Amino acid sequence: MTNLAESSFGNGDVLLWMFEFFLLVIWFWLLITVFADLFRDHEASGWVKALWIILVIVLPYLGVLLYLIVRGRGMAERALKQQQAMRQQMDAQIRAVAGTGSSPADQIAKAKELLDTGAITQAEFETLKIKALSS
Repeated sequence: MTNLAESSFGNGDVLLWMFEFFLLVIWFWLLITVFADLFRDHEASGWVKALWIILVIVLPYLGVLLYLIVRGRGMAERALKQQQAMRQQMDAQIRAVAGTGSSPADQIAKAKELLDTGAITQAEFETLKIKALSS
């Protein structure tokens, strides 16, 4: 019969399990990062991407480490380019929806249409009119 003092719970097994779980999470995060970077890169050919994927799958630790060593600097540049492109698209969408390219007279006319249809109150119309004239 074993007692609680002899169980492996107090010997650091929980800490070891937590560390192993942490390493597993980091490992999957690295794999996702490498695969995302591979598919984000428009300059690499399909064959190069396929070879990297095979290397990462067949020799996972070595493949990921080699990828980070060989293409690590480009990963940051590609991520930055993608973020800039996404920001430009979002800004263009906001400008299109907001209609910032219209003149103050157009903005007041649109506000008047909203007032006439009952979508906004007279106070809101006055606020929009002041905004349009001040811009």
